[in-house]
Amino acid sequence: MKHRFISLFAGLVSVLIAPLACHAQGQLPEGVTKLEITLDGVTRTGFLYAPPSAKESPAPVVFVWHGHGGTAMAAGRSFAMHKHWPEAISVYLQGLNTPGKLTDPEGKKPGWQHGEGAEGDRDLKLFDAVLAHLKKNFKVDAKRIFSTGHSNGGGFTYLLWETRPEVFCAVAPSASASARLADRVFKPKPCMHIAGTEDPLVKYAWQEMSMAKVKQINQCEAEGKKWAKDCTLFASKVEAPFVAFIHQGTHKFPDEAPALIAKFFKEQAKAVK
Repeated sequence: MKHRFISLFAGLVSVLIAPLACHAQGQLPEGVTKLEITLDGVTRTGFLYAPPSAKESPAPVVFVWHGHGGTAMAAGRSFAMHKHWPEAISVYLQGLNTPGKLTDPEGKKPGWQHGEGAEGDRDLKLFDAVLAHLKKNFKVDAKRIFSTGHSNGGGFTYLLWETRPEVFCAVAPSASASARLADRVFKPKPCMHIAGTEDPLVKYAWQEMSMAKVKQINQCEAEGKKWAKDCTLFASKVEAPFVAFIHQGTHKFPDEAPALIAKFFKEQAKAVK
């Protein structure tokens, strides 16, 4: 396992948090700051929202990962976890140029590593470094840490589940599939998967296979019940429920998804003992 990067790389990481007053799209929400991290000589960037209460009392943390070719800023606008769960710390990080599996084979656009060991594990190291920074500067509720992302960001969420199972309370990948579910060890974990039946990029059939494997890993009941519009909840024998959010759209991230992701995460946060 390569889950102890912080102890190995602590001397190579420096962190700067600075207020960002505005951007091309207008004023950022109050409490959002720019995040810059120098890791192994490379500057990594993103945005961070922390409620004032996070300095005094334990706060949940939600990591959000953009899709291939996306940006941290766009993820902040589309997921808006700081809006849907203002009591939580929200983190929107920026990927580096990465070869894509379905598009951009030359790696001219930003994204996230696809597997453990790929790209020097730079994004797993980034996650570890940012989480260590949050724990140093805020009161983080270590039992209530979450990850969500779209497309390549959803795939990276699956990778985090695989490689950092002890860290997360729940995950919510969108428009993604993970072949690694079939032959790697995944510990049961509450999960919501968001899939469009007309997705032309990450085929719905691929996502169906991933969802079936998640239900197997989480020891879910065969029959589900309605949880929300287009959402079916499958109860788990090991307290790792699965929600299948199946919409009739394409690869586009659904407008209604952020509120439902926040709802799911909040339910799992309450269930933690």
